[in-house]
Amino acid sequence: MELSDIRKEIDEIDSQLLPLFLRRMKCAEQVAAVKKEKNLPVFNAQREQEILDRAAEKAGEYGQAVRGIYSTMMSVSRERQYQLLESGSALRELVASSMDDLPTDGVKVACPGVVGAFTHRAACTVFPQGEVAFHPRFDQVFQAVEKGQADFGVIPVENSSAGSVVDVYDLILRYRFYIVRAVTLPVRHFLCGTENSGDIQIVFSHPQALAQCSDFLSEKGWKKQEYSNTAAAAKMLSLERLHHAAVICSKEAAEKYGLTILEENIQNARDNCTRFIVISRTPCLPHNADKISLCFSLPNVPGALHQVLGRFALNGLNLTKIESRPIPGKAFEYDFYLDFTGNLHESHTLELLCSLSDELPRFTFLGNYLETKEL
Repeated sequence: MELSDIRKEIDEIDSQLLPLFLRRMKCAEQVAAVKKEKNLPVFNAQREQEILDRAAEKAGEYGQAVRGIYSTMMSVSRERQYQLLESGSALRELVASSMDDLPTDGVKVACPGVVGAFTHRAACTVFPQGEVAFHPRFDQVFQAVEKGQADFGVIPVENSSAGSVVDVYDLILRYRFYIVRAVTLPVRHFLCGTENSGDIQIVFSHPQALAQCSDFLSEKGWKKQEYSNTAAAAKMLSLERLHHAAVICSKEAAEKYGLTILEENIQNARDNCTRFIVISRTPCLPHNADKISLCFSLPNVPGALHQVLGRFALNGLNLTKIESRPIPGKAFEYDFYLDFTGNLHESHTLELLCSLSDELPRFTFLGNYLETKEL
């Protein structure tokens, strides 16, 4: 057969498939009505698995391909049922009641480190008139927000070259505060010292900064010593005047604490940047929000993660981050943290998240917020 003849036959088959699919969706709508009347859950994992196994067995060598097709079809069917049943009532109420604008003046902001830290710069970028209070550790920032000592907390979550700040993701999943803003800032690292810093043998800085400058440090062969924060390391060196020691910090921190810049821009990547988020106990859903964060665990069935991620693709939503972290007290069970582009004020995005909120274990909506880059 010629290619044109084969394509003609494919078109004929497709013309028969579409009406069957539409009939199936009408049945799904009828199922939704029955489930609503009898208060039954939309998702029935056992029935879906039985359908998949039966179809795969009948398909022979195309069994796995048929599993994929049927799995997608059932995901679409479930979403339609969730939509008709107006699932996710808690999330719908949250969207309806949340404030639209993030207050920036006269607010209290918790920030890790000391004056001159990169996170301090991020905090001042988002809250130029805010009152910033510093805390030595990331968990203390979360605690300050939890106790109402701060309206917001500003923390780094990932770097373009060193990757995720895993301790922060653990805290995000533990506290499950709302993310209400994000900003990405360029990060330029400087090797700084005092008059005692000749013949350097040891360099102090935050683990992320040490990782971001690993090429430079490997070439020098110096000992690396982790410190709580880049600016805190600069402050420590200015006070203790350690012999044969230097720090990696920002230019602003060096100037603040009277250190001498020994080497400039020592980071591995010229375009090195860090993403910071703002956490809050209260949600804020601006109409120009462009990023959504959420977390969830998964049912223990084959292909569960693939099925969930496929639903984002079906709705035209672009995933930008996925992180898995162990669930405390649960051996080899994980929470998944997800970032994707989208706005909950768009109906198809809201419907998807409402369906996931009813279906996925440990589902938490973390925020829909504006993300900017100051590059």
